[in-house]
Amino acid sequence: MHSVQSVVLARGLRRRFGRVSALEGVDVAVGAGEIVGLLGPSGAGKTTLVRILALLQRQSGGSLALFGDEPSPARSARLRRRIGYMPQEPALYEDLSARFNVRFFGRGARRERVDALLGFLGLGERAADPVQAMSGGMKQRVSLACALVSSPELLLLDEPTAGIDPVLRERFWGEFRRLRDDGASLLVSTHQIDEAVHCDRLLILREGRMVADTTPASLMRRAAVTARLRRADGGLEERRFPSGGPELVGWLRGLSDAEAGGVEVATDTLEDVIVGLMREERPGA
Repeated sequence: MHSVQSVVLARGLRRRFGRVSALEGVDVAVGAGEIVGLLGPSGAGKTTLVRILALLQRQSGGSLALFGDEPSPARSARLRRRIGYMPQEPALYEDLSARFNVRFFGRGARRERVDALLGFLGLGERAADPVQAMSGGMKQRVSLACALVSSPELLLLDEPTAGIDPVLRERFWGEFRRLRDDGASLLVSTHQIDEAVHCDRLLILREGRMVADTTPASLMRRAAVTARLRRADGGLEERRFPSGGPELVGWLRGLSDAEAGGVEVATDTLEDVIVGLMREERPGA
């Protein structure tokens, strides 16, 4: 478990919906001033976990502490005021303006703050337009503005960059890093595996279980190397090596000029390693 002072500390979280187990014994820690990425295939339990941490859903078992306090009927309202939550599907007042929505969810935030945030998200000229007249990507941006406007200590973002163009996506992550550097804690659920590189730590869920709590650098130490040999006779051979170390070097040295018509060597990317973890058999199966 993470050693930095934890803003989120959950142990053995379980959540069942009838006979279906959405989460099974999940441990989560989010430290102060860090970005934690939450990855996993569809149905892994990411949204369920985020909703539990946002105090919108109760766990079926396990313990949860936020800012050092265990949620209770007396404490939950106070804890929620310290949390910014962006749901996977925007939950907005569609017949009202983007500006109204952000001010409402920001508990009456000043107009200057609201307009500056909408401008940053590329919605300055649409601030007075009703949300129902906006595209799906624009609604995502309004929803993110609603989560950011009160400058929360903990941000829980469920697919914040879905439907966002690459340029704006990079701006979002730049803002997330700035918030982290200012001391905020972020848990970001994403299907965009290439976004893992922006995170300080990564949690990988599969079938309701945590299969990895690690860092991008640690995952890259699992990267394998693929060597493709095109033989002089036109044949093609492919070999996998756990790293670019002695096994690969020894194999290359063992090739004769008569065998090798050409060799290509490629190292797994971070995305390759994460996808491999997601595809493995369920732990304990």
